[in-house]
Amino acid sequence: MRALLMTLMLAAALSAQTTPNLVPPPPDVSAPPADAQKTASGLATKVLRPGSGNDHPSKDDIVRVDYTGWTTDGKMFDSSVARNKPIILPLDKVILGWSEGLQLMVVGEKRRLWIPGKLAYEGKVGKPQGMLVFDVELVQITKE
Repeated sequence: MRALLMTLMLAAALSAQTTPNLVPPPPDVSAPPADAQKTASGLATKVLRPGSGNDHPSKDDIVRVDYTGWTTDGKMFDSSVARNKPIILPLDKVILGWSEGLQLMVVGEKRRLWIPGKLAYEGKVGKPQGMLVFDVELVQITKE
């Protein structure tokens, strides 16, 4: 199952390189608003749409999500929404900001994440740098 997930992740990453800029940035893309919740790590989040249930994914779970990511200047760099295809990911194989943020969510919830560079791709060549902003909808949790 892990091999299949890694293949899906690679295919999504390759298709992300050709994703057109179809999803406009949110008005607060440059910085989290005052009402955003902040964690000790520096992650800021805001619930855009509540979900249902009480079950949160753990760091060892696999999630299905729909998302769009922007840099703080409003440039979209990836979007499963633009591809019209949610992605399946193991939470222990994503950037720290996603792992932490998604563990706060329940199925059906949509949340905006302002992820500081140290919890994202800081120092990784070819990846967006600095704070990144994601709108993420948690579609499904699969317990490992």
